[in-house]
Amino acid sequence: MQISRPRSVLLAGAVAVTLSATALPAAFAAPSSTAVISEVYGGGGNSGATLARDFIELANAGSSAYDLSGFSVQYLPGSPSAGSLWQVSALTGSVASGGRYLVAQAAGTGGTVALPTPDATGTVAMSATSGTVALVSGTTPLTCKTAADCAADTRIVDLVGYGSAVVREGSGPVTGTSATASVARAASLADTDDNAADLSAGAPTPVNASGETSGGAGPGDPGNPTEPGTVRVHDIQGTTRVSPLDGQSVTGVPGIVTGVRTSGSRGFWIQDATPDADPRTGEGVFVFTGSAAPAVAVGDSVLVSGKVDEYYPSTTTQSITEITAPRVTVLSSGNALPAPVVLDAGSVPDAYVPSADGGSIDALTLDPATYALDLYESLEGTRVEIADTRVTGATTAYHEVWVTIKPNENPTRRGGTLYSSYTDQNTGRIKVMSLDATRPVPVANVGDVLSGTTTGVLDYDSFGGYNLQATELGTLTDHHLRREVTRKQKGKELAVATYNVENLDALDEQGKFDTLAAGVAVNLSSPDIVSLEEIQDDNGAVNDGTVGSDATLKRFTDAIVAAGGPQYAWRYIAPENGKDGGEPGGNIRNVFLFNPERVDFVDRPGGDATTAVTAVKTKKGVTLSASPGRIAPTSDAWDDSRKPLVGEFRFHGKPVFVIGNHFASKGGDQPLHGRYQEPTRSSETKRVKQATEVNTFVKSLLAADKSARVITLGDLNDFAFSPTMAALTGGRTLKPLITTLQKSEQYSYVYEGNSQTLDHILISPGVRRFDYDVVHINAEFADQASDHDPQIVRVDVNAPDHGHH
Repeated sequence: MQISRPRSVLLAGAVAVTLSATALPAAFAAPSSTAVISEVYGGGGNSGATLARDFIELANAGSSAYDLSGFSVQYLPGSPSAGSLWQVSALTGSVASGGRYLVAQAAGTGGTVALPTPDATGTVAMSATSGTVALVSGTTPLTCKTAADCAADTRIVDLVGYGSAVVREGSGPVTGTSATASVARAASLADTDDNAADLSAGAPTPVNASGETSGGAGPGDPGNPTEPGTVRVHDIQGTTRVSPLDGQSVTGVPGIVTGVRTSGSRGFWIQDATPDADPRTGEGVFVFTGSAAPAVAVGDSVLVSGKVDEYYPSTTTQSITEITAPRVTVLSSGNALPAPVVLDAGSVPDAYVPSADGGSIDALTLDPATYALDLYESLEGTRVEIADTRVTGATTAYHEVWVTIKPNENPTRRGGTLYSSYTDQNTGRIKVMSLDATRPVPVANVGDVLSGTTTGVLDYDSFGGYNLQATELGTLTDHHLRREVTRKQKGKELAVATYNVENLDALDEQGKFDTLAAGVAVNLSSPDIVSLEEIQDDNGAVNDGTVGSDATLKRFTDAIVAAGGPQYAWRYIAPENGKDGGEPGGNIRNVFLFNPERVDFVDRPGGDATTAVTAVKTKKGVTLSASPGRIAPTSDAWDDSRKPLVGEFRFHGKPVFVIGNHFASKGGDQPLHGRYQEPTRSSETKRVKQATEVNTFVKSLLAADKSARVITLGDLNDFAFSPTMAALTGGRTLKPLITTLQKSEQYSYVYEGNSQTLDHILISPGVRRFDYDVVHINAEFADQASDHDPQIVRVDVNAPDHGHH
């Protein structure tokens, strides 16, 4: 299951406890005649402060530029404890001769004046009254906690201790800092390695590399302008995914505030009320305020100055164009918002995204009339409106819901949108979230409808791509989706099911056991055999060497009995500790449950974590060398992955071989919506190797007895149309049953609004009569015990073989 997390931010306002300390002066290597720390201010955003952020200012007294590449500024509390750590802010660029370099740190909730555009930004909440700041050659955190130890560290270029700091240069720290006072070096930038002599307290005067100061006192800086500058939002957005002004400072960019985000990635969106005529150039942009709460409201007319930045949520995603370290002038409030762009089936292209032959599409000129992702990118930060959209991915724990603006695009029978091939992407899917925390998106299941209009700002994140940050939500129309119940198997039918129970262990709440058990006893109608994936060891994620899962399985099988099912027995082979992937410490494995009143398990010793099971040819047909056994467990195909479990069963006297699988996950694959197109499916290589191992084993069974009844099933983590399935079915050894269903039924999992198949049941030619069903009880529901739907096949083992033996 995917987990959505906002960009993390740190809140300012921490005030260090000051303790008196006495120490001998520390002899630092040599005073710096070039780069020095010229000013330190930790009161930003505190009560009574004017400036909204803390800062550290550097200066260069040398005759040539001072390169800061690979350098950092680091902060330590004034009275460090044993657990205190130096906090690091990395630097880039250089300080010009005689120039300044501004490092913004954390913001608080007070203060009304922004810093000039910083040259670097950290997240350190510095104390207003006591602390130590160091300019360091390198970005590895310092470890010294005393002045003497720090004096011996040759990486320290300059150091300032203020207030009552234990770590300082000279006989004492510089004093006088407060919410309204910084400490600054004299205009000469003299450094005698004595903080008390070299610096003094006064009003904060931050200056950046461009000479700008807060309030506009610096050369060439209009401060908080009241007239628009020359740059418009569409100039910032440009005609490609990356701004032509990336990394550059902009002044007085006009716009109307269309949305405000007060948690996670804090900031607000502005949109130009007078757009240009080019559909490629967006008219909206996000203004990132970092840890500071945005001091604007929807409907404000503003001028924004700051630095243009392309923020990549992860290395393979597209970027979000932002204005960072903003200074904002509010000109007026209560203005009408720009009319939203209507997104519907007629306006969104059917083609998904241009190809760059696996490379980056960042530099490609947008073509919003041809490609859906180009259209969405051209609308990034812009107000949009959707209407009467069907839910294709249920509401998540993070209050997100997936809808489609194309109701006729690959519909499933129950209201979803089918993901049917790598080349036929669903362009109408879009994620909806609410910007109003008091009114989150409603709890919705697949097939429900967000009726009426939903309006908001189009945004992008790494968890699904383009999304609508709603300021107005439609109302929920409940289509009353029901969980399916499959029919009971007939007396002559062997019923075999697969179910991924999502990291089940004996420490889980009883409610999870009860819901999963009802799925087996009621919805699956108590199959004769259930192949389970993601059964963990008995203490779950506790990593203490435990590998057994009998306590987990006893709780589960007892819950099945309580739900009206039979008393199942179980078989599994415990993995070697830490060798099968999954949650660290969890030791997930495949497990067979079986109803001994209906089916016999053939126990044959010799199966263990590392011994390969083999097919043994006998006069009566094929048997297993060990039952249960594992397929090629020492093959590198299974490194850090679950090994297939093979069991020999007898039903009505006939042998049936069941192979339970859980192939490697899709972790590491590039996203469908990312900047690399077509995306690389790097995890596929391993699954193809795994599928080949299973195929080879099935061929060995069929070589010994071509009529052998083999059922291969489980969470294969891949699609019916994937190379993994081609490798698994190669040589016509296995028939995938998912493709025997109607197209609109071919799914068992919903991801980012796409209904797709990761779970499969396949049968050998010896299984001649079957009835197959995917039982939809989880994937489409907001309230789910697992993110996978189980599936079942009912087999007539006595079906005539038409002369084949």
